[in-house]
Amino acid sequence: MAAFLKQFTPARVALGRSGHSVPTAELLRFQLDHARARDAVYEGLDAGSLDLPRFGLPQLLLHSAAPDRAAYLRRPDLGRRLSAASRAQVTHGEYDAALVIADGLSAPAVHRHAAPLVEALLPLLAGWRLAPLTVVLQGRVAVGDEIGELLGARQVAVLIGERPGLSSPDSLGVYLTWEPRPGRTDAERNCISNVRTEGISYSLAARKLHFLMQEARVRKLTGVELKEDLQLGAGE
Repeated sequence: MAAFLKQFTPARVALGRSGHSVPTAELLRFQLDHARARDAVYEGLDAGSLDLPRFGLPQLLLHSAAPDRAAYLRRPDLGRRLSAASRAQVTHGEYDAALVIADGLSAPAVHRHAAPLVEALLPLLAGWRLAPLTVVLQGRVAVGDEIGELLGARQVAVLIGERPGLSSPDSLGVYLTWEPRPGRTDAERNCISNVRTEGISYSLAARKLHFLMQEARVRKLTGVELKEDLQLGAGE
């Protein structure tokens, strides 16, 4: 039965017993995964390690209003808006879409998965007028609303490190918002979650995101009224 359950989930099921507790090996694995999740929350984002110049897009490196990681974790509202100095760096234009990369609650997720996802997505966006590729330090999802508005982008996709779990300290999420501006709610976004080696592949996430971006252009909306019904081939 234990083997049967374990094939369906990485969650902690059918761990076994040692007296009144779990086996020592399982306890040590739990402590290791808990430490990895905590480390992911506090790790800083190294924007240079993403090697974004290879994509050939103009780039922006911005910072939220949170001055450091401690303030970011205590004050979520500061991570949802840019610092005054960063706002001054953004030039308004006319763009079909903007891609924003933010550390969120897991810089390891961004380090490992953001650039491969961008690499899979860009060929699908050939012909789109793309805004400068933007990286935000100490950023949360809603910071993309302000960035998208300042850039003059019709929609913004925020690639961000998700809250770490005990089985997934490096999960990347993507949040798409049509006509971004401060005050948008989560109900007005579409989300693709769990982009990582053990989750949704880069190619599939890119196809899902491209589908949503195309539909958003046609229907001029995102969120609960926009459903992702991409038709997949056999084996996908």
